[in-house]
Amino acid sequence: MGIAKALADANRVRILMFLRGGELCLCQIIEILGLAPSTVSKHMSILYQAGLVETRKESRWIYYRLPKNSSATAQGSLQWLGDTLADNAQIMADDKKLKSVRKIPKEELCSHYKK
Repeated sequence: MGIAKALADANRVRILMFLRGGELCLCQIIEILGLAPSTVSKHMSILYQAGLVETRKESRWIYYRLPKNSSATAQGSLQWLGDTLADNAQIMADDKKLKSVRKIPKEELCSHYKK
């Protein structure tokens, strides 16, 4: 899947903006977006296929982060998003919600979502 197609969805763009602050568990992303786990998993799959996120599994949790070594196109796209959306009202609201979600213990947060 191409980068442009991956960036064509507002929720996927929001996810990439969340990840600027570091790695997140899938449950944290679900909580911030307020979408069904299956929907968020599909979004994450599309971002992964486009090379815009990396993933790792630790125990029962799946983590996502921005790629460390991605293509110049992916890096440029991520930089452009960050520069363009830094003052966006939705992104600023998401940043506030992200701070509160990061404070919730994973065991408590993820117990709400079935894998």
